[in-house]
Amino acid sequence: MGMFGAIDAAASGLTAERLRMDVISNNIANVNTTRTSQGGAYRRQMVVFSPRENQATFSQVLSEKLGNDVGNGVRVVGITEDTSAARLIYDPAHPDANQDGYVEMPNVNVVSEMVDMITATRAYEANVTTINTAKSMALKALEIGK
Repeated sequence: MGMFGAIDAAASGLTAERLRMDVISNNIANVNTTRTSQGGAYRRQMVVFSPRENQATFSQVLSEKLGNDVGNGVRVVGITEDTSAARLIYDPAHPDANQDGYVEMPNVNVVSEMVDMITATRAYEANVTTINTAKSMALKALEIGK
């Protein structure tokens, strides 16, 4: 993988992790939303990643033949809803309570969302470091001829 391939792969990671952080922020913001436009409580959303398709360049074919399989980055396949059960809280005075007095609350756990946010932030920072390192290597390579 050349310098631009490394930057391209890291840039795809930046884009994907940024979307992941946005979705996590949306989950945290809706932790108490009991009524949505679709009806019912808010459902936790998750981002699904997939490896980007390999582009058949000579260096990639050579890498695969030598056993040095190098990735091409990541892409977002979609955003899915978590199908786990919603929390039920007893509050008969709540306007969204059912006949038994229970309110269906979102299936968002703030602690796990914060852990996901930290991992997304660290992955974002790692991709920024990769891009900065590739730029630094290119600048040092240009100084060789001086």
